[in-house]
Amino acid sequence: MSTQHPDNASIPPWCDSEVIEGEKEVYEAYYAYSVLGCQEVMWDSEGKDIDPHVVRKLLTGYPSFFKEKVLGRDVFLTYRIPNPMLERAEKKVFLETLQAIPKHFDVARQFYGEGEHAPVFEVILPFTSSHKDVVRVLRAYSEAVVGIENVRVDFPDVTLAELVGEIRPKTINVIPLFEEWSSLTNLDSLLFKLLEATSPKYLRVFLARSDPALHYGLVPSVILVKVALSKIRRLIEKERVDIYPIVGVGSLPFRGHLSPSNLENFVEEYKGVNTVTIQCGLKYDYPEDDAKMVVDYLNRNLPKGEADDLSQTEQTLLSVASKFKDAYYEFLTYAAKTIERVSRLVPARRARRLHVGLFGYSRMIGDVAMPRAIPFTASLYSLGLPPEFIGLRVFGTLKEDEQRAMLDAYRNIKEDLRFAAEFFSWRNLDTIRESGAFDKMFVESALPLLVEDVKVAEEVMGLKMGPNSSVARRHENSTNDFIILFSEGKMEEAKKALVKAAKLRRSLG
Repeated sequence: MSTQHPDNASIPPWCDSEVIEGEKEVYEAYYAYSVLGCQEVMWDSEGKDIDPHVVRKLLTGYPSFFKEKVLGRDVFLTYRIPNPMLERAEKKVFLETLQAIPKHFDVARQFYGEGEHAPVFEVILPFTSSHKDVVRVLRAYSEAVVGIENVRVDFPDVTLAELVGEIRPKTINVIPLFEEWSSLTNLDSLLFKLLEATSPKYLRVFLARSDPALHYGLVPSVILVKVALSKIRRLIEKERVDIYPIVGVGSLPFRGHLSPSNLENFVEEYKGVNTVTIQCGLKYDYPEDDAKMVVDYLNRNLPKGEADDLSQTEQTLLSVASKFKDAYYEFLTYAAKTIERVSRLVPARRARRLHVGLFGYSRMIGDVAMPRAIPFTASLYSLGLPPEFIGLRVFGTLKEDEQRAMLDAYRNIKEDLRFAAEFFSWRNLDTIRESGAFDKMFVESALPLLVEDVKVAEEVMGLKMGPNSSVARRHENSTNDFIILFSEGKMEEAKKALVKAAKLRRSLG
């Protein structure tokens, strides 16, 4: 599933500005299908303006491709809609998005002739916290979109359908996106209630991996997703229902570690997953052939067997995750202000509106609003302090059975940390301490905690911290330049150094 997540440091050659928007997003969808080989594209109306005529523009702009690959049968376009229960400013974008689905159906029928394949028939609902959230969306479509065709608009019996035609598709599928601790840990109960309430032919379930890392830290995010996959496996076995998990991941380990060099580890780590997100860092910061190779490999190898059954160790794992979460929060308490300041220099790659977010705009650390997952990750990498290590000091305090359960569940943790370790910089720590430009809490409280974390990586996990390749050494130089320029108030030059480093690690954040 190609997505519009703006974690790319590089601008694709077909885009003539730093921000991908408008007609370029339509082309991007076609590019994902036709060049990269993605079978699905997420069209994101949550928090950003999108082209409401995307289906018409795809079909008329690239007719030969879409005559061969039928939209809605061979390749798929899936809307990510705003959650109307949480959206503050533009609640009606939710309804507007649902109302566009029949328009897309009419456009496709005109293009293909008579046919039954709706070009858009599934929507992703972010921040799902109850089965009722999904039911409300299904009923909203049924009553407020399809149901209005029977509304009388003239005496005695002229209906809206006679003016605008039959409204199709009659039903849609809603893909719940689970992002919070409570929803991921209670997934089985939530999904069982959803199955009872809606009796779907199948269910696609979207598990966030990036936002939980932002909310709780690396280790808790992996544990939460693995526990959720385990619960889905048991629900499939118990209820004899088809459930197809999706996991949302980026290129760097903190956000999922889907990259060309980590493919085998990735599919082994996330067994039981049917669909994964192909975000912009993977699409545009790697050579095109590498991105195509990743997509082809995933198309051929997902799902990689059944998810691990973690029922015997689930409570131990959640206890471990809770300890890591607390240590992660302790660091953020002291680092929030610095992270927020640095994040202002992370370039926007999409034209986003402010919208509700668990951490992005509503989560506060003291009086500081934290950035979203991509600029958060980019900020710490830009300082030479990868966020993967935050809270790792907890590992040394775990009992033997807790360590074993954690390492069995998160089997590639050492490989993930080994990748991040290359981009850690002891030199940058000294530069930050000496610069005088960083706030006192960050220097005197946050950094000592991170040093504790890093020492556990070195002494307990046997990792070498610091650059061990020419690329990593160049990255260290660029991040050191960034810190110096940032400290001197030369923000435009600092931003260039930030982007230079991001291109070397092949992702903004």
